[in-house]
Amino acid sequence: MTTATPMQLGMVGLGRMGSNIVRRLVNDGHSCVVYDVNAKAVAALEGERAHGTASLREMVNELTTPRAIWLMLPAAITQSTLDELSSYLEPDDVVIDGGNSFYQDDVERARQFVQHGVHYVDCGTSGGVWGLERGYSLMIGGEDEVITRLDPLFKSIAPGDDGTMPTPGRAGSASAAKGYLHCGPSGAGHFVKMVHNGIEYGMMGAIAEGLNILKHANVGKLRADADAETSPVQNPEFYAYDFDLADVAEVWRHGSVISSWLVDLTAQALARSPELNEYSGRVSDSGEGRWTVEAAINETVPAPVISAALWQRYESRGTGEFTAKVLSAMRAGFGGHVEKTL
Repeated sequence: MTTATPMQLGMVGLGRMGSNIVRRLVNDGHSCVVYDVNAKAVAALEGERAHGTASLREMVNELTTPRAIWLMLPAAITQSTLDELSSYLEPDDVVIDGGNSFYQDDVERARQFVQHGVHYVDCGTSGGVWGLERGYSLMIGGEDEVITRLDPLFKSIAPGDDGTMPTPGRAGSASAAKGYLHCGPSGAGHFVKMVHNGIEYGMMGAIAEGLNILKHANVGKLRADADAETSPVQNPEFYAYDFDLADVAEVWRHGSVISSWLVDLTAQALARSPELNEYSGRVSDSGEGRWTVEAAINETVPAPVISAALWQRYESRGTGEFTAKVLSAMRAGFGGHVEKTL
């Protein structure tokens, strides 16, 4: 990476993504002033050409005007941080929220900041722990002039020319082919990132379900219970396969229609641990999936795959246990069915 227009950025939040964004920026010639409640995270980046500070106020004071300040924080603490930060800012400063905030919050925050002459930008950021090497896909919302001003920063953070083949016949935003896009006004960036994460839920769910079907494709070889509570396997001779799931995931990586980074990561995990015994199977959700489903409902747009993937995550956390108990109670009530033990 090289940039002809070095800029200065303040970074608040030095977790895995925040710290690596700083590293990409300083490696490309920009200067960064950083702050985190964890002093060790600040000290680590001070050893990598960033300028560390001990408070939000100090960080703001160390930046030249007009300032650009990027927040890379959990959604739960973003608002309280913005509340404190707002008291230190001056007209024409820019605040960038790069976390996974709800896009409707962005619209309200932009309204509040503009009253003080401060610009607010929402920037959906995708790339995870691999972003330092691969770059981050950026989905940006905000005012045209401000986004143009910040372009050198976005260009350095994004993947750039990453070897991806150009889309034949495509005409559109040049920056999109570099991995960053001004999606529209306030909230637009996080709206696109929200749907991106909803799609991610569906893709992850489909890969996981498919591998689970393959894992149990040997059910015909197993001894089956013969009682009124068990539906027997139809044609057990057709379910006598013992697949090596690590090899299956690996072959899908090469030339397959479903080859993807998610399949790459799955193959790596299965190569390390074929039974994935280090995981409990409890899958969290950070909000974007449910927000995507809510948007689909309000738009009256069908989204059965994303919805089902969200419900599966809830099921993985045991929140469907009482549902199952009610089902067992009804079966016992109308047919005298007794629950089978595992």
